[in-house]
Amino acid sequence: MLLIFYLIKGISRMINKLFLTYILMFSWVFAMTPDEFRTSYDKAEFKIEMRDGIKLHTVIYTPKDKSKTYPIILRRTPYSAGPYGDTYQNPRFVAPHPDMVDDGYIFVTQDARGTYLSEGVFVDIRPPRIDGEETDESTDNFDTIEYIINNIPNNNGRVGQWGISHPGWFTVAGMIEAHPALKAASPQATTGDPFIGDDAHRNGIYRLMPRVAWTHSQVEGTAQDRNDPDKTIIQPDFGTDWGYEFFLNAGPINQINERYFDGQLGSEWEDVMDHPNYDEHYQRRNMPQYMKDINMAVLMVGGWFDAPDPYGTIATYNGIEQHTPDNNTTLIMGPWHHGGWRSTDGASLGAIQFGSKTSDYFNQNILMPFFEYHLKDQGSYDPVEAHMFETGANKWQSFDQWPPETMTPKALYLQDNFKLSFDAPGDDGADMYVNDPIKPVPYSTEIEFGYPYGAYRVEDQRLATTRADVLSYSTDILTEDITIAGPVLTKLVTETTGTDADWFVKIIDVHPADHPENPGYHMLIGAEGTRAKYRNSLEHPEPVSPNTPTDIEFEVRDKFHTFKKGHKIMIQIHSTWFPIYDRNPGQFMNIYGADKDDYLKTTQTIHRSATNPSHVVLPILPQ
Repeated sequence: MLLIFYLIKGISRMINKLFLTYILMFSWVFAMTPDEFRTSYDKAEFKIEMRDGIKLHTVIYTPKDKSKTYPIILRRTPYSAGPYGDTYQNPRFVAPHPDMVDDGYIFVTQDARGTYLSEGVFVDIRPPRIDGEETDESTDNFDTIEYIINNIPNNNGRVGQWGISHPGWFTVAGMIEAHPALKAASPQATTGDPFIGDDAHRNGIYRLMPRVAWTHSQVEGTAQDRNDPDKTIIQPDFGTDWGYEFFLNAGPINQINERYFDGQLGSEWEDVMDHPNYDEHYQRRNMPQYMKDINMAVLMVGGWFDAPDPYGTIATYNGIEQHTPDNNTTLIMGPWHHGGWRSTDGASLGAIQFGSKTSDYFNQNILMPFFEYHLKDQGSYDPVEAHMFETGANKWQSFDQWPPETMTPKALYLQDNFKLSFDAPGDDGADMYVNDPIKPVPYSTEIEFGYPYGAYRVEDQRLATTRADVLSYSTDILTEDITIAGPVLTKLVTETTGTDADWFVKIIDVHPADHPENPGYHMLIGAEGTRAKYRNSLEHPEPVSPNTPTDIEFEVRDKFHTFKKGHKIMIQIHSTWFPIYDRNPGQFMNIYGADKDDYLKTTQTIHRSATNPSHVVLPILPQ
């Protein structure tokens, strides 16, 4: 999740370097300095008492001009509401957009329960309360709003809430049994389910390197002895600045905490190790199921190339549509990585150009008018159901539902000679590769360590086609544009010599050799994976029968992309994508405890015949 890293000290040198790079990228959009913020806003700090007596540290900035009332903008975060005391924050961390500072709002930022200066115990993705529990993040949100509207002068009784990543998840939690003063909420890059498609897992596959980095970054801010002046946060010497090398040799995942972090990784780590399957721990953390009676205006925001949270934004939107269909909710998806609508102008990501400053468009025409209209009754905000950026064609489009009503699912089949075709396969056929988990497929050509956010989600995949353990299928050169809009479904008929396997599928846009910007580029459009032992149930894993055709089905999540005439569509299939994701030993077991001798070579087979037609289902829009 998106981290406010400037106060987090307990991070290894390599990880810290990566985080600092991200902070600088995150910050450039906002020009106002803390000293300039001080000239027009007063600062105060409060300990707001929750209904169970726990006090949460809250920092409030109010306009010096007391001649009128202002709406409140709330952000709750586990990444620090600081700086504390007389030092002012840069407004980029308290306002959804810097221009809102000049427009006049009361900005409230709160340390979430159990983090930094707030009391209590932090629980990662703390689930809504059940019988016998007095508080949850919804009640903390409610009690916070109740206090600030009754105790902060010059507020107009309306509250808007926002946040990116974990603060976005807190925004979703605040929408449940919400305070009546909460009139507008904008969850951005939120978590929907940490086992299915966000943060910790992808359909049960563990997000190894990013999760280790994030969990370590949380040690200082959420540990129970975080205010102990004698506390020392361990700074591991990993011996390399290449995550691929380190995690390949790190040993069993469940021993990483003791071996490298002196046991300091907290409950955020222990909860994952203690719950390898989709049990009640995770089932209670599926947020879309709680989207009932959502009575405020909602602006859901996400990026097509989000790395930690590609699932949550659209899944939460779908939850609102299912449980509160009459709610005033708009879904926004742009060509961004995690939080890219704030960290960049959105004109490009890596080598890929999008033809305009997409972030500027979103902020000026959607985000700020959303809050102005619902909190001040000012301006003209004409909401649509879904406002989506079409990559490939590089344009914004609006729809009255998502996926669009005119979308038609169409199967694209794997064929002989590594071809793709919309025609069903004829003769029997299959392709095989040897999966060696000791030599896994790297997720990127970059040498990096830590929490990667950026361009690997659109990275050129040409080098992957050279590996013997990657199958690459492509269409002929397209004679007309093909636009996909909605979830891409994978339906493979697989076979393995082991009792478990991982299957990754990539959707790729192959640019022609004469492309003006990226000749021959293999642009990654989407990638997703699943663990075979969860093919029938995430809750109750079961082994695969060796050497037996086995159906594997999963989503490659929603996409909105046009494959232009003259391009090709490519599908890649492989069984490792490391170390973003952990490796499968090829045998049915608790993988967190797998040692080096447990990882076995397996032969993987993809069937592509009339009786076993492996294919993807593309959501195609008419041209």
